[in-house]
Amino acid sequence: MQLNRNKFLVCIIVAAGLFFAAPSYAQSSQAAGARDQYDYDIVIRNGRVLDGAGNPCIFADVAIKDGRFAKLGKIGGRGRTEIDASGRYVSPGWIDMMDQSGIALPQNGLAENKLMEGVTSAIGGEGGTPVPAEQIRDFWTGLEKSGISLNWGSYFSETQARIAVLGYDSRQPTPEELSKMKAIMETAMQNGAMGMTTALIYPPSSYATTPELIEMAKVAAKYGGIYASHMRGEGKELVQSVDELIEISQKGGLPGEVFHMKAAYSPGWGTLMQEAGRHIDAARARGVDVAADLYVYTAGGTGLEAVIPSWAHDGGKEALLKRLADPEIRERLKKEIVTGSPGWWNIIEASGGWQNVVLVNAQNPDNAKYQGRSIADIAKERNKDPADTAFDFVAQAKTGRVLAIYHMMSEQDIETALKFPWTSIGSDAGSALVPGGDDALGLAHPRSYGNFPRVIARYVRETHTLTLEDAIRKMTSWPATRMRIADRGLIREGLWADVTIFDYDKIQDRSTYEHPDVTPDGIDFVIVNGQVVIDHGKHTGLRPGKILYGPGYAK
Repeated sequence: MQLNRNKFLVCIIVAAGLFFAAPSYAQSSQAAGARDQYDYDIVIRNGRVLDGAGNPCIFADVAIKDGRFAKLGKIGGRGRTEIDASGRYVSPGWIDMMDQSGIALPQNGLAENKLMEGVTSAIGGEGGTPVPAEQIRDFWTGLEKSGISLNWGSYFSETQARIAVLGYDSRQPTPEELSKMKAIMETAMQNGAMGMTTALIYPPSSYATTPELIEMAKVAAKYGGIYASHMRGEGKELVQSVDELIEISQKGGLPGEVFHMKAAYSPGWGTLMQEAGRHIDAARARGVDVAADLYVYTAGGTGLEAVIPSWAHDGGKEALLKRLADPEIRERLKKEIVTGSPGWWNIIEASGGWQNVVLVNAQNPDNAKYQGRSIADIAKERNKDPADTAFDFVAQAKTGRVLAIYHMMSEQDIETALKFPWTSIGSDAGSALVPGGDDALGLAHPRSYGNFPRVIARYVRETHTLTLEDAIRKMTSWPATRMRIADRGLIREGLWADVTIFDYDKIQDRSTYEHPDVTPDGIDFVIVNGQVVIDHGKHTGLRPGKILYGPGYAK
């Protein structure tokens, strides 16, 4: 394998004579005899070790014992399993800062698509925990009993508390109702949630005011939690939305995290992202702990119901369907898609028109034939208005949310966001229920299989937007530090042994918008808590993952 010369020059040879013959990849050196014949459970030899802190790599061996890193350097002892990582990089396991696996893990704890792209830990919960606050401990217990292959934790959504008290009504809570919502948030934090989330473009989350969110954030802050948000707007109102998050973080007394930071508005490409970054830099300079994560694709993905102004969702799904059946209301909705509507982020405007909105899951067999085509194209074929076409698809769904891909970002802004030192990587995708299938949300998007390899393949190797060392930092030690996970994210003696071993020249995302469920190349081994979960790119079936409990959790 030809190693990139620049990468070779930054490697430091720490021990002479290190490159001795070693067993082939993941070869077990176990023979007849007792366990104590071996000094370590795993020894990774001859690798280019990136510690995760942003330092240049070193040539070294890595020894693992009892699930943790035991030694780094020249390892003379024997491993029960020996991995020859010659020509490969050895990195801490990658951390997905915005995962959507909460629904899938109880059904398929192997999370093959996540592990095969190098992810060893994931933080879910944009929409909250999969169960109510009082059931979270039982949910953790269930995952531990059935077993999971990666480490996983979750936020609790402010919207979960809101729905429990207010339902889907578009109104503000009374003082008594707010107290009930706070009590629910407190229960969630005590049961292990990592913090509080909102998804403010979606009703009924969009009905919450900034003062309400500040009061709820104070509860999460009491337990050391983080506030993370899919903000009110990611288009022309991006900067104002960032300012709201900063205000909630500052007044709520807790760190603030921008979920999937993007500038989804073509007239603002090249300027909005830079301005949003300046506002976050200024907040950090005055002591407000704000940061962001992002996925590295120019299209987002969400429900097609997002094209409908927020007021029409008041009262829940049945109320929405009744409104969609009313021709007069439809006409009003179509006008507001053009003019805008208070409290609603216009995702059609952000996408630049219906031609950039692609149906990917109709949730109706009769409409499945239209999947993979733009709403504009479908509407033309059906001789209908594009908005009416979208409304029809939403109304005709048999199960779940109708899902679409929205092409609305620029490569330039992705590169700008990646260069901010405080950004990390999150996929906004979940694990698949079956290998080679869509994620559990049913959203066919390449980020489900390729997000993390793409960071290296495109933005390190191809465009040189990031150095390899900084890209690994953004996927390891920085997210671990950000989430207050003290025992992961670095290759350091005593920490949990999560490892991703990859070939720099061969790593490549292969998933595309046309074929989103294709696994990547170049990731040879993935180790979770000292056990090999991916061996030669294949899942071993092991489930050594642990629950990542929030800071308020008490056993």
